[in-house]
Amino acid sequence: MIAKISCPKIKRARTSLLLCLVLFSACASLFAQQPQAQQPQGPDPVAENLFPPDLVLSNQKAIGLDDTQRNFIRSEVLKAQTRFTELQFQLQDAMEALGAALKQDPVDDAQALAQLDKVLNAEREIKRTQIALMVRIKNKLTPDQQSRLRQLRSKPGD
Repeated sequence: MIAKISCPKIKRARTSLLLCLVLFSACASLFAQQPQAQQPQGPDPVAENLFPPDLVLSNQKAIGLDDTQRNFIRSEVLKAQTRFTELQFQLQDAMEALGAALKQDPVDDAQALAQLDKVLNAEREIKRTQIALMVRIKNKLTPDQQSRLRQLRSKPGD
């Protein structure tokens, strides 16, 4: 028999995850319902021009990454991970507050939208931190290393 663990942090994490999934599903269905003309078309400029740290570090020998570059990238990744953790907590708190606002009957429009703004701001900051990390990584790479990474990324089967 498995004992049921009742921990407020676990319950809070489950609730936050459930709210994130509900919000994501709602946003995804709204996006899917938009007319095709409004959806972005063509290649992704971020994916084409930036390199995630895992791609760079997993191919460090193939691209000739030197010790200075490697240490810089690892340091930047550690800083970003700390920031991501802070932002994840902010996002969870904002999602929980949004969920509480939406449970009210009737829902206070201003309060719900203010909480939604907090959720969107946290998501924006997460994306901003991700892009900033990849920009700093790209700026440390030589043009030849960038070219090799593009080739490695475009290989079939990856």
